[in-house]
Amino acid sequence: MSLSSSNLPAVFRPTIPKTYEELAIPESLVIDLVLRRLMMEGFSSLKSLSASLRLSLQVVDLAFRHLRAQQLLEVKGMVGNDYQFVLSQAGKQMASDRFQISQYAGAAPVSLKEYSRAVRMQSARVQIDRKALRAAMSDLIVTDRLLDQLGPALISQSSIFLYGPSGNGKTSLAERMLRVYQDAVLIPWAVEVDNQVISLYDPVVHTRLDLDDPDVDPRWILCRRPCIVVGGELVPSMLEMRLDDSTGIYAAPLQMKANNGIFIIDDFGRQLMSPRDLLNRWIVPLDRRVDYLSLRYGVKFQIPFELMVVFSTNLDPADLADDAFLRRIHNKILIEPVDPQSFDMIFQRVVSAKRIPVEGNAAEYLRQLCRAHGREELRACYPSDICNIITAISDYEKRPVRMGRQDLERAVELYFAKSEAHAH
Repeated sequence: MSLSSSNLPAVFRPTIPKTYEELAIPESLVIDLVLRRLMMEGFSSLKSLSASLRLSLQVVDLAFRHLRAQQLLEVKGMVGNDYQFVLSQAGKQMASDRFQISQYAGAAPVSLKEYSRAVRMQSARVQIDRKALRAAMSDLIVTDRLLDQLGPALISQSSIFLYGPSGNGKTSLAERMLRVYQDAVLIPWAVEVDNQVISLYDPVVHTRLDLDDPDVDPRWILCRRPCIVVGGELVPSMLEMRLDDSTGIYAAPLQMKANNGIFIIDDFGRQLMSPRDLLNRWIVPLDRRVDYLSLRYGVKFQIPFELMVVFSTNLDPADLADDAFLRRIHNKILIEPVDPQSFDMIFQRVVSAKRIPVEGNAAEYLRQLCRAHGREELRACYPSDICNIITAISDYEKRPVRMGRQDLERAVELYFAKSEAHAH
């Protein structure tokens, strides 16, 4: 996806700082960044430093003049009007000392104040109706009733609790909610707090877009709104600042990376951290839309909590949280088992997508087999799972894939455990 400058978020367009005052981060931090970058590059120039640190030539020139006056670098020549230079012996020593404290030598961070302002200004505003929501969920079979529950929840941009039996598409629904956003946001490479660098941009989480505007501060990256999904692996440390002892760089917690987007907690209640611990940690952020984080040495600071949190669980909400917490989650949506008509539509989509030849009324027969194995409720996941088993059987027997009664019987026999069938 390529957005031109005319598609940029109109609400927040940071201009390129030309002075330390406009940069709004400590001058000492800029000097340290230049020293560390020079130590890594060896031979450099004003233009090269400007590109690698995402700083204007004017700011780089200020740092260059300071270091030259301190005899921390040596000019080796000029190309056009650009200086070519290296660190002096004293400069190498100082850079080495600064490197011991932190190894960060990437894009200059933005101030916490500017980051907070940007997040608030870029908070999502969703305009959607049933038709648009159906288009966003077009690859799923979703009832009008469910769409009419999801729509207002998405417009409100407050938290959502999806619950109900497993295998009915809660995660699929949650992951597709991102499609209702038609805009992009600017995210900084890093944020400065108390002279410390917090690395924020994460290519695993943030989908970068082309930014065709030379007037926007290059310390910011144009991205799609983020969507982070965590499951059973979630532990308390993922929600706090993490300092890498070897590099001296802080990594932003997951909720900070998810700002201006969606944070999905999948399989809620099955995390390594207890539901009570998670809910206690987030009761204030969900209520006040701010979160409090700490640097290792005790400095506390506030960040915006401007994201939509989606809890997805197959456990009973009453068993997971008390009334005080559930009250803060305004939208509780039950994802029910599918009806026979929806089940058959899902089945047809799956066999068409997988190009599996079907004999007779296979969808109806699959429903009968599920009920014969004690499944009183039909699940949305059954057609895809059964088709995968049938494909595997065909591969094993080295024959073309087909779906007759016998194939369905074999697959269902493999799919449902005997003890489960007897239990019903």
